[in-house]
Amino acid sequence: MGIPLLEFFNVNYTYHTISCETTSLKDISFTLNKNEFISFVGPSGCGKTTLLNLIAGLLPVSSGEIRINGNSLEESNINIGYMLQKDHLLEWRTIYRNLTLGLEIQHKLDKAHLDIIDDLLKTYGLWDFRNAYPRQLSGGMRQRAALIRTLALSPEILLLDEPFSALDYQTRMNVSNDIGSIIKEKGISTLLVTHDLAEAISMADRVIVLTKRPGTIKEIIPIHLSIKNRTPRTSRNAPEFNTYYNQIWEAVHDENEDFG
Repeated sequence: MGIPLLEFFNVNYTYHTISCETTSLKDISFTLNKNEFISFVGPSGCGKTTLLNLIAGLLPVSSGEIRINGNSLEESNINIGYMLQKDHLLEWRTIYRNLTLGLEIQHKLDKAHLDIIDDLLKTYGLWDFRNAYPRQLSGGMRQRAALIRTLALSPEILLLDEPFSALDYQTRMNVSNDIGSIIKEKGISTLLVTHDLAEAISMADRVIVLTKRPGTIKEIIPIHLSIKNRTPRTSRNAPEFNTYYNQIWEAVHDENEDFG
């Protein structure tokens, strides 16, 4: 299979304050392969978002090592896209100018990258809204715009931190299906943090369950669904889906009885 795209080796992270130290993540080891989608679930406060921040280079590991393509995180030059809970679209810029913001910052406003944006706008129903402002779009449309902005830089790894949590149920289902299909079509290796177990299963090749803080890996569950042309939406109709849901729910429920 070759070298995994992303590797965690006994990674620990500890928050330091004037009065105390708090270990957020402990002995985290896993791999992410090319074109693979992994979902992380676990109790609130178990370090899921911290894990993504470590990969993005926003936080330094306290100990252990993160490697990308066999190189240290510091030596890696691949693009990592990060999509947060909020879309963070700038209200004073049109949708199109929001989507080109990353390209402007990285001095990549060339035809090849602009063609990617145009194609995505047309494919996912936002072309007619490219000159609108964020306040004129629905929540689902804003999240699609945020994803296009992230994909415009052609990331090899995509980090998703509960990107659908602010949406109503029906919109959440539609947007997660669209985004999941885009990711699969483009073959982007992805890590998703979510509290929605059905969402985790329907989108992932593997689900990693973290314990309560300090977060450690309790279980890694490969997802194999006997359904053709799998999408996040059709995955929920697979005969194995409920079995996976119950297995993961039990694993998380053991860590936090208040987990919903």
